Amino acid sequence: MPRPIGRARAAYIARSHPCPTCGEYSFKKVTVKPAPVSVRREFSATWVVSRTCGVCGLEQEMGLDSEGEVVYAG
Repeated sequence: MPRPIGRARAAYIARSHPCPTCGEYSFKKVTVKPAPVSVRREFSATWVVSRTCGVCGLEQEMGLDSEGEVVYAG
């Protein structure tokens, strides 16, 4: 079984997805935290990323699994 991605890789992956509102890749703030147990069970997420767009100011949360795939965004 491959090793899960680290915190730095999760931040890199989160920054590589554009803002859903304006399409820009510029983010003021990106915070990566381990997923709580409830999120791990429901979405199989390893990391929860909160990010704020630097252009339009949209605040978004996304979940990443152990391989770096986005499992939810909202």
